[in-house]
Amino acid sequence: MFHCSHRKIQTLSGIFFYSVENSSWSDARGLQWLHCRTFDWCVADFFLLSAMEQVLDNLRDLPPSTGTKDIDLIFLRGIMESPIVRSLAKAHERLEDVKLEAVRDNNLQLVSEILTDLSGLTVRDDSAAELSSILKEPHFQSLLEAHDQVASKTYEVPHSEANHNSMANQTLLPAEAVRMISIQKKAGEPLGVTLRVENGDLVIARVLHGGLIERQGMLHVGDVIKEVNGREVGEEPLELQQALRDCSGSITLKILPSYRDTPPPAQIYVKPHFNYNPLTDHLIPCKEAGLAFSKGDVLHIVNREDPNWWQACAVVGGATGLIPSQFLEEKRKAFVRRDLDGTGILCGTIPGKKKKKKLMYLTAKNAEFDRHELQIYEEMAKVPPFQRKTLVLIGAQGVGRRSLKNRLIVLNPLRFGTTVPFTSRRPRDDEKDGQSYCFVTRADMEMDIKASRYLEHGEYDANLYGTKIDSIHEVVNTGRTCILDVNPQMIYFHVLKTSEFMPFVVFIAAPELDILRAMHKAVVDAGITTKLLTETDLKKTVDESARIQRAYSHYFDLTIVNDNLDKAFEKLQAAVDQLNSEPQWVPVNWVY
Repeated sequence: MFHCSHRKIQTLSGIFFYSVENSSWSDARGLQWLHCRTFDWCVADFFLLSAMEQVLDNLRDLPPSTGTKDIDLIFLRGIMESPIVRSLAKAHERLEDVKLEAVRDNNLQLVSEILTDLSGLTVRDDSAAELSSILKEPHFQSLLEAHDQVASKTYEVPHSEANHNSMANQTLLPAEAVRMISIQKKAGEPLGVTLRVENGDLVIARVLHGGLIERQGMLHVGDVIKEVNGREVGEEPLELQQALRDCSGSITLKILPSYRDTPPPAQIYVKPHFNYNPLTDHLIPCKEAGLAFSKGDVLHIVNREDPNWWQACAVVGGATGLIPSQFLEEKRKAFVRRDLDGTGILCGTIPGKKKKKKLMYLTAKNAEFDRHELQIYEEMAKVPPFQRKTLVLIGAQGVGRRSLKNRLIVLNPLRFGTTVPFTSRRPRDDEKDGQSYCFVTRADMEMDIKASRYLEHGEYDANLYGTKIDSIHEVVNTGRTCILDVNPQMIYFHVLKTSEFMPFVVFIAAPELDILRAMHKAVVDAGITTKLLTETDLKKTVDESARIQRAYSHYFDLTIVNDNLDKAFEKLQAAVDQLNSEPQWVPVNWVY
């Protein structure tokens, strides 16, 4: 690259103007052009080849009266004769001369006329038939239609000087242009924004989905509020929010916009496995902006930008509010000691001392355990009505699970079925293999258990019992729903609740102790059962039912309190029928 001082540029500029003005090329238009632009701008934008040749010729005849030095002339000739500069000038000429224009903008009509002319030739001439086929192709017709649409419009580049001026004007604008916006609100109506203090300014921290500001689209996250109705704001978000809440009618805000693009709303739906009340949450930044929900509700997550607070709304309708994020709730629950197996005070029972058990816990080997035990949110998807593959009845011993299962199968044998359990004990004289039990050797059963071929298994009186996974598939393959009556402490929920089994899990809860005692007395008096349960047995059933609900409630789709067997069956049957008639919310990993 050439380097020269400002004085040298001025000298060369004078030489250049002299060369041009003393040539036949320097007409009035050219002189006017040259005198209104500097030398360096001429070199960059108007070195046409003809002008360059003319200047070079005049430099050879330059009189000494100009006071130029030889080194300056050499410098100027070097620029003018540079291959790079000449190539740029040649490209500039081509761009100036060539103007791309469409030949016509009604090619579809032209093709239609050609096809009319070819209609009489297609039978006799194969080439005409081939051309007609090509012109009728949908892709070719779409291409011509797109061409005509573009050709009918003007896509001229604005004049370079106008572009230069517009760019200059843009550079004069400040980086943070102040904007004045006006919003309309009613007295007491929340704006749907939260604020934070940043470097002494009040900044919009979040815009709540579905709120007043989000609907009007005037404010965005990161905007700085400077004035409200002509008054400067302070540094207290609560005072500003209170003032804005009390305002009504037109409100004028002066803001420094952040120019951040609003992300599209996310289509994420979750089912929380805990109850939440923002009024009792001391961590939430604004209690009024919180969204209360209950365990099992389906929420639409509309914004997850904040790592601690998500924006959500109920799918059944309602305003958008803040809920704790998965990350925040996991941290919060990590500091809460879980009440797993304590009996507690239930139905007047007095808790006894619990024996301490020494538990060897290795975190490196229990990641899967932790992941399935700590349930916060479960991502869901809405699907059309369909028949579930399995119906799982969970409950304590003696709450009526087996009675409900048998009644469903007897009334709907073509719709419901069940598995035959496997056992390692020897069959009795009146038992046949495959009816009440499938009898196998202990060695075969232990081998299948190690190979994970059993959904559940246990040992009683030195004999193994279990439900084989293949037996579930056999029932499902016949087009029926397989009803599983299982003990929760023996079942692998994370294995069962997958797309392979698609279960509908119903927890059959025990009623209060007094009601359970009266129900047992009624069936004994009616002669339905001869097995007498003691008071200790009844209390054990109530306590076990409460323990199961505390430990496994996040897996339940429905809870039915069996305080009346007929009513409990009606609720169960209605819930199962509803699955085949209404859309369902299922875990998203069943679908994707």
